[in-house]
Amino acid sequence: MRAMVQDEPGGPEVLRVAEVERPEPGQVEVLVRVHAAGVNPVDWKARGRSRGFGDPPRILGFDVSGVVEAVGPGVTLYEPGDEVFGMPRFPHPAGAYAEFVTAPPRHFARKPAGIDHVQAAALPLAALTAWQGLTETANLRSGQRVLVHAAAGGVGHLAVQLAKLRGAYVIGTAREAKHEFVHGLGADEVVDYTKEDFADVVRDVDIVLDTIGDDYGPRSLKTLRDGGVLVSFLPTVDDDLRAAAAKRDIKVGWTLVEPDYAALREIAALAEAGRLRAEIDSVFPLEEAAKAHERGETGRTTGKIVLTVAD
Repeated sequence: MRAMVQDEPGGPEVLRVAEVERPEPGQVEVLVRVHAAGVNPVDWKARGRSRGFGDPPRILGFDVSGVVEAVGPGVTLYEPGDEVFGMPRFPHPAGAYAEFVTAPPRHFARKPAGIDHVQAAALPLAALTAWQGLTETANLRSGQRVLVHAAAGGVGHLAVQLAKLRGAYVIGTAREAKHEFVHGLGADEVVDYTKEDFADVVRDVDIVLDTIGDDYGPRSLKTLRDGGVLVSFLPTVDDDLRAAAAKRDIKVGWTLVEPDYAALREIAALAEAGRLRAEIDSVFPLEEAAKAHERGETGRTTGKIVLTVAD
């Protein structure tokens, strides 16, 4: 099969097209022909590392939308020909930048009817990250105030929509050029972080979703009410941050997304009903994965980048 292979850590230029052996489904696994693969920051972070997310040579990528090609022994959930989407095996290598992947069947859900594979491939990792952060780590309830950082980004723009669907008052941070887009997602307020410090103008929020890391965690504490929740999607939560949060009974949680069949079905139902939509920043053919990474690493994307694999 055709795949984008990485032989060594480095920049986007280390990604190359290669012919590799097609995987076969084992017990309780499905083989999926990939039609589209989502591109996420974790992809280029993994690309630059010599270890983690599978050692080189490796095939990057986690978001998949495609069609079941074959099923292994013990699988009754799907049959060949079923359209599925998902985030298989995360954080272990999934190899989505390829024509075929294998994974346990419940790492996928049925692709939402009415959206194409590009739209479907943009959803799993980002939507599950936002879903798990809001509903499980933060236990979001209707009427609460939520601050979403990078509200026009891959995770952020889906988090804004999901928070609004659960009845929250949503504040987002984004550049001024993206304010109209973020308001269109349902955000009640948008702060231009290039012109004013969100920590000076946002107050009394119940939940903060930190998709950026660095000093955003400590600064976000100023925006939270006592007893609030700071959800970080990056491993930048340290003892100093936890200690400062504990003084005000603020819960700090670093959450790493995981495959979630039940949540993925909920996300699919929302997408099928037109209540949740991934904004597509750009689409590249599989062979131009390096260009997709270059685009993503600018930090200026709106929504998601997707690779097309099969027609």
